[in-house]
Amino acid sequence: MRRAVCWLSTRRLAAAILFVAIFTMAVRAPVDTDTWWHLQAGRVTLEQGRILQTDLFSHTRYGSPWVNHSWLSQVVLYGLFSRFSYTGLGLWMGTVVTAAFALVYLQMEGGVFTRAFILVLAAATSAVIWSARPQLFSFLLTALVAYVLYLFKWRGVNRLWLLPPLFVLWVNLHAGYALGFMVLGAFLLGEVFNRLLEPTVPADDPILDWRGIGWIAGAALLSALVLVLNPNTTRMWTYYVETVRIDVLQDVIQEWRSPDFHPIHTQPFIWLLLTTMAAIGLSGRRVDGTDLALVTGFAYAGLLAGRNIAPFALVTAPVLSRHATALFARWPRMRSGQTHRTPTTLQGTINWTLLMLIIAVAVMKMYQPLKPSFNERLHRETLPVGAAAWIEEHQPEAQMFNHYNWGGYLIWRLWPDYRVFVDGRTDLYGDAFLGAYLEAQMARPGFEETLASYDVNLVLAPSDSSLSAQLACEGGWTEAYRDDVAVIWTQEGVEE
Repeated sequence: MRRAVCWLSTRRLAAAILFVAIFTMAVRAPVDTDTWWHLQAGRVTLEQGRILQTDLFSHTRYGSPWVNHSWLSQVVLYGLFSRFSYTGLGLWMGTVVTAAFALVYLQMEGGVFTRAFILVLAAATSAVIWSARPQLFSFLLTALVAYVLYLFKWRGVNRLWLLPPLFVLWVNLHAGYALGFMVLGAFLLGEVFNRLLEPTVPADDPILDWRGIGWIAGAALLSALVLVLNPNTTRMWTYYVETVRIDVLQDVIQEWRSPDFHPIHTQPFIWLLLTTMAAIGLSGRRVDGTDLALVTGFAYAGLLAGRNIAPFALVTAPVLSRHATALFARWPRMRSGQTHRTPTTLQGTINWTLLMLIIAVAVMKMYQPLKPSFNERLHRETLPVGAAAWIEEHQPEAQMFNHYNWGGYLIWRLWPDYRVFVDGRTDLYGDAFLGAYLEAQMARPGFEETLASYDVNLVLAPSDSSLSAQLACEGGWTEAYRDDVAVIWTQEGVEE
């Protein structure tokens, strides 16, 4: 018993507090509206016993081929939600994020306090994408690929054989497997750079020989080949490129646009990038080619699209830790190499008490976003809950036009009785259709023709939208429902 009490040193306490804090940060209410169509797809997959590969949820693309690259994630998410409701989704987010940062922690250098500071900064940077969506699996798997390569380069442990099966799993969970190839590409480019520079500049980090570089290249090639082991087969070789070429993604959808750094929640990216640059410049340690390729490559991607900020944090934290440790080693007062001493029984008891108190506070903080009542109240404030209830009650025979951001929720709430006009599956709809949708949503000239071409006779729009204001001036449309969030307009002749 005394041994267990004394085991919890101050450093272990700090590490435990770090991961309790990250877990607590990541447990949150699922507010991303795309979550809902993923849940519905997972439910249909389980109930029908087949992977969805054609559209069932919209009337504008009904029956069209659908590259459902996240089918396995959808099954997992629906399984959690159906059994544990919002608690299941919230704890899943906390677990995945914490596991990813545990892998990052293992790649870092320096004392626990240095690592903790950097990891908290990295967590704050990546928090912009934490949501109950399949992309969170890509977040974890990016960290895992980086860890496998870290073992190979910095620890001399060859686990590259894990990469091909890992990518088979990844390509069935989410199309973010491209991030894994970005990590592999950065390692290859960086190690080639190291080999070419080695004769003239002494290295501070391990450098792979040409045989080791060949091992990584072979693992990357095999991983690319096995991407065909999914329901969409060879389509997944080019799917990611096809998706990022959709112009509407960069023009309209926030996570695909270049970040707006005015809100405080996006600024940790700047702090992490500038801190890393300063540490590299001041540490006196030669920057490793692989570290340079990872940081610059993912920083570039993060500046192009906000969704890439999170993987930037994962690959940058270990680099910052290496240079921060070298910098502190130059300043004797900041060295973290003090002797580790076993705490006394009293110190151990105090540490355990403090840890239990922190866990209790964390549980209290997490309790609120896990409650169904809290989530339902949040939904009433941000989603067309009342409008959907009106449609369920009155059952109008109608073809619907809806706001893009509400499509996922309406799929969950109203399908199969009603199909949506549009939702978050941008790859399914394509540029031309999404452009026409945006013109209609903003009530631009010709929007009536767009609605008529899809036989729309029910419009569900934000209550303060331009489309709602325009329909109030149009003949033949009647306001059937209104609340603070949404308004329903029906065309004359719609039966209730």
